[in-house]
Amino acid sequence: ILLDEANVYNASHLFGFFSVFNSDAIQNVTLTKGGMPANYGGRLASVLDIQMKEGNNKEFHAEGGLGIVSSRLTLEGPIKKDTSSFIISARRTFIDLFFKPPFVKKGSDISGNSYYFYDLNAKVNYKFSDKDHLYLSGYFGRDVFAFRSPESDFSIKVPWGNATATARWNHLFNDKLFMNTSLIYTNYDFQFEGGAPTFNFKLFSGITDYNLKSDLTWTPNMKHTVKFGGQYIFHVFVPSNASARSGDVNFDLGKVIRNYAHDGSIYVNDEIDINRHWKMSAGMRGTIFQQVGPFDRYKRDEFTGLVKDTIHYNTGQNVKTYQHIEPRLAVRYLVNDYSSFKASYTQNYQYIHLASLSSVSLPTDLWVPCTDLVRPQFGTQYALGYFRNFKNNLYETSVEVYYKQLKNQIEYQDGFLPENSVNDNVDNNFVFGQGRSYGAEFFLKKNKGKFNGWIGYTLAWAERTFLDLNNGKTYYAKFDRRHDVSVVLSYKLTKRWTLGATWVYATGNLNTFPERLFVLSNGNVLEDYGGQRNNYRLPPYHRLDLSATLNSKPHKHFESSWNFSIFNVYNRYNPYIIYFSTTSSADKVSIAAKQISLFPIIPSVTWNFNF
Repeated sequence: ILLDEANVYNASHLFGFFSVFNSDAIQNVTLTKGGMPANYGGRLASVLDIQMKEGNNKEFHAEGGLGIVSSRLTLEGPIKKDTSSFIISARRTFIDLFFKPPFVKKGSDISGNSYYFYDLNAKVNYKFSDKDHLYLSGYFGRDVFAFRSPESDFSIKVPWGNATATARWNHLFNDKLFMNTSLIYTNYDFQFEGGAPTFNFKLFSGITDYNLKSDLTWTPNMKHTVKFGGQYIFHVFVPSNASARSGDVNFDLGKVIRNYAHDGSIYVNDEIDINRHWKMSAGMRGTIFQQVGPFDRYKRDEFTGLVKDTIHYNTGQNVKTYQHIEPRLAVRYLVNDYSSFKASYTQNYQYIHLASLSSVSLPTDLWVPCTDLVRPQFGTQYALGYFRNFKNNLYETSVEVYYKQLKNQIEYQDGFLPENSVNDNVDNNFVFGQGRSYGAEFFLKKNKGKFNGWIGYTLAWAERTFLDLNNGKTYYAKFDRRHDVSVVLSYKLTKRWTLGATWVYATGNLNTFPERLFVLSNGNVLEDYGGQRNNYRLPPYHRLDLSATLNSKPHKHFESSWNFSIFNVYNRYNPYIIYFSTTSSADKVSIAAKQISLFPIIPSVTWNFNF
């Protein structure tokens, strides 16, 4: 996921419920699902390429909204007319106010919650000449989620955020050759803090990238485009580190462990219209990934599991190097002016992994690099789609099927707990296996008229097979989602009134919960997972949002509107976190699973303006 070419490692506020991308600051969004061209790489799945607005270089503009749930403000205008401009856009939510009485009663499933986020986008650009253009852009966003149990002293706090910066230079050599060179900085950090007053435990991780890339586009004619270029990234990973205290006592959990890596690529991609019916995009991408020191490799004893030896690598010393070639091919056959077939075949390598701790339903997923133990992910994807428009492009429809083979997948070994990584390499706790993903996507969109909108449905499977997990049997991955439905509708009631409705449904995520609990003589509880992986599926997530927008009467220099909306109309308590609560007395131990839900029904009024 790219924002002005910068990788965004966590692209959602509130773990997927809000986008980190402020629509007021966005100029263009391109989603590539099937055949990823060779100028993109480093991931096995799709590409979401987002460009920010450049700012108005002729006159000053302001737009925004004042609301009881969130507010936003965007300012743009010329620095030097027709030569340079700026844009700055900021948002902040006030959802945390709705977790307090009278909106939420004490003891309800969502009492004790607190959440808010804020973000800032900024961009300036300067036109030196008709052939040279400089852009500087940045993004900073932060989320804070907290929960305190109304029944006990248990609490958690989860802050996380992204920061990006891009310096981009465009140069036009001639009418046929164009170059874009960028210097990019990306940072993502995540924390999880939980416990009670007597004991507190904190996990933290992050990733920082320093990125230099150059892309050239050669267009010999209108039907033929060749792209080629290269990229270098220096990664700094903080995979998993922890701190702990009990009362006034702080535990020594060792130094902060960091991993360093060089990541390089070169590519060429040729896109050509062969004739009226056939169009082809073919490319090749070469990649190299090298883990370097300083790095300490901890060696475990295979019988005791304790660290018995340490191998030290000095700064810049090679730890492990991987290099691969990735072919890409996509073709389109235009049946007629309103229908076409598209097919693609891609091979991709991904040199970073997202490790998910599925034994608890908490946001503790970590970005970890390839090492001497962790091999790069390898994916081979086949996709085929049929696209057809009806009634002079009034309706747009598509059906796509895909199949993806996955190699060198990682999971935490059975019985892993976050504290197991203390004074150890996190990859010593991984096991390795294979996977596959496949499914079908259906899409229907009405583009014009008073009543318009779209419906999307995905039927999908995501499977994993690990010899060391689930007794070697294939199981569904944590993010396996059988059904995913989105319905977005809009109706223009009058010239000034517009009604809107959004309904989403998604099969619940999978988690690994204990099958049996044994109470020991000292009152402690022993959990038995029975060797089963992802044995419990959370209830499905679904909600309905309604809105009504009243536009002001037209004015030459000023526009405004009132938006009235209701989030989660039927007050669905969607599960977010499941945790186990244990209470004991002299002769009885009671254990219960507790659900944390995020948002109840939330009414909102926002005044939007533009001048």
